[in-house]
Amino acid sequence: MRINKQFLSFFLGIMTSIAGCTGANKPSHNIESGNKTLQGKKVLYVYGGWQGHEPKQCRDIFVPWLEAEGAEVFVFDELTCYTDSALMNEVDLIIQHWTQGEISQEQEKALLKAVKGGAGLAGWHGGTGDSFRNNVEFQYMVGGQWVAHPGNIIPYTVNITTNDDPVTTGLSDFVMSSEQYYMHVDPNVKVLATTRFSGDHNSWIEGAIIPVVWKKSFGNGRVFYSSLGHVAKDFEVPEALEIMKRGIRWAAESKEKGSEAWVSPAYK
Repeated sequence: MRINKQFLSFFLGIMTSIAGCTGANKPSHNIESGNKTLQGKKVLYVYGGWQGHEPKQCRDIFVPWLEAEGAEVFVFDELTCYTDSALMNEVDLIIQHWTQGEISQEQEKALLKAVKGGAGLAGWHGGTGDSFRNNVEFQYMVGGQWVAHPGNIIPYTVNITTNDDPVTTGLSDFVMSSEQYYMHVDPNVKVLATTRFSGDHNSWIEGAIIPVVWKKSFGNGRVFYSSLGHVAKDFEVPEALEIMKRGIRWAAESKEKGSEAWVSPAYK
């Protein structure tokens, strides 16, 4: 049977529109946004440091996804790439998963310059929130630093605190079984999710609410951070993976759309 192409195109367009309208009401287990804003973006992916955070396994999650999104990805397992001025001037986004370790003064200066100049920065857990413990300028850029995870691997709840941000819209509170990061945090970050500490492991922090996911500006660059993702398996939690993907997309638009301005609730 011959099908009129114009009718078929019209019919498929209607069905796509209906699917798009109903998609906003899908349950949280089907939450991937599928918004391929990384098409044509140049991404520097740097991994290494302490192996307990599984940098290679996490690389194998995110690099194929970045490429599937249309990004051109430059992958390095050393920090010398930060002093490649041609590369740093070219990239739209830097993803760093490098726990602890040391960064040279020249490498840190080049990284800070790139982000201040407009490149985005995205990272998670200790790969960005516990890198280079002696480098306070790096911590100033990230907006926080890990200091403890009482109880080590425990169940805890992540509370979505901002529902009108593209990173967290449509997501609900969820449970992780991993390291609950207690962090020292810049009060001027835009907090998107938090967690409350029970006091079961350290009584003096009972009730403390600590940011889990945030975004901020550093010069002209967008910075995104999530404390989720102790090991690669943590990204089997759909919300943890989707938050990271959305944060990467947001940070990657830094040069295109500029850094965002907001007033922290601490200063309102």
